[in-house]
Amino acid sequence: MAIIPQLELFSWEEIEPLGDLERLRLVLEHLPDEALMAHLEKSRGHGRDDYPVRAMWNSMLAGIVFQHPSIESLRRELSRNGQLRSICGLRAVPSAAAYTRFLRSLMEHGSWIESMFDELVKTLSEELPDFGRRLAMDSKAIASWASRPSKEKKEDGRRDLDAAYGVKTYRGTREDGSTWEKVVRWFGYKLHLVVDAKHELPVAYTVTKGSRSDVKEGHVLLDEMEKRHPEMLKKAEVLTADRGYDDSKLLSRCWDEYGIKPVIDTRRLWKDGEQTRLLPGHTNVVYDEGGAVYCYCPETGARQQMSNGGFEKDRGTLKKVCPAKAYGITCQGREQCPVAGGVRVPLAVDRRIFTPIARESYKWAKEYRYRTAVERVNSRLDVSFGFERHTIRGLAKMRLRCGLALCVMLAMALGRVREKQQERMRSLVRSVS
Repeated sequence: MAIIPQLELFSWEEIEPLGDLERLRLVLEHLPDEALMAHLEKSRGHGRDDYPVRAMWNSMLAGIVFQHPSIESLRRELSRNGQLRSICGLRAVPSAAAYTRFLRSLMEHGSWIESMFDELVKTLSEELPDFGRRLAMDSKAIASWASRPSKEKKEDGRRDLDAAYGVKTYRGTREDGSTWEKVVRWFGYKLHLVVDAKHELPVAYTVTKGSRSDVKEGHVLLDEMEKRHPEMLKKAEVLTADRGYDDSKLLSRCWDEYGIKPVIDTRRLWKDGEQTRLLPGHTNVVYDEGGAVYCYCPETGARQQMSNGGFEKDRGTLKKVCPAKAYGITCQGREQCPVAGGVRVPLAVDRRIFTPIARESYKWAKEYRYRTAVERVNSRLDVSFGFERHTIRGLAKMRLRCGLALCVMLAMALGRVREKQQERMRSLVRSVS
């Protein structure tokens, strides 16, 4: 629990139980920042202490909680809000230069922020038994405060020499069957996230240039979880992601190494108008890129989609049932059909297409809906944590800002859980009565 410096003019009893300052209280009380504060105070040594480390840190957290887009915006709030200064432990508003020095110090201690994040994830996993069972993965575009690359490559603290152009394409199907496509381009960074899909809270993250591939960073996220939270990989049952993560190596790794069932949409990669492929070892069974398996009647040549019969874990195969047997339809060639008893489809036929949960099944569609959890987390980062309007330049600052925002999000949720307010875990902007 954080140590909150309180001046004689302030008392927590003055705060409305459902007011905005209540959210700051939750963060200050439940963020595990003692080790970082002790280290920063030791690093400062016996120099001037006009603005104590703890007070500067608390004010930085307040800036995140109250969505201030810049340090100047935060300083203006501190100038006019004596109660907030008292909560933070400040007698005077720190100068812009003081914040610059403090931010520089925090960037040098980025690993401590990551450790706080890891501790919060571990604590929430202990508090919530189902935390981490369903995971969702996605990336979020974050534009730099700079609008384009700088022609001057000399670092001076004002230019953004780390950002890169990123492109992300969204596709979907309307109710009338027509397709749509939206292409988003930006100059900046990507926040790559794995979140708990039920509670909509982050469990792993990385921050990269905007040009970084989602698939490549997806492997990095799994590496980070294996290193930092191996117990969560053992607990996880399903990982959902959009088609940007459609990669045979990633899907195989989820199941083969961790026993996690991947529910990841497929891209259409088959060329030359190829609609189906013959299933190896069969003469009248084909499959399409969406994972559907079809059989052809030996008598009439009519094609029917085979029914799902479940996954055989010990064999690594998907069972497909004869449609005549499953649906009771008439098949003139059933007597001589070589697959009248059904077929087994090994995942090894195509690890990108065949997964432990059959792609065309109702269960797959149900699990895939959990993917939207990470989209809602991304939306809260924009709306509740100010990433739609910020003044951040540089990868180090962006990593720090993302790490702090995610820590605040977890600390606030942990506070709700510990105070028996679990139904309000996602209340980040204003409390819900």
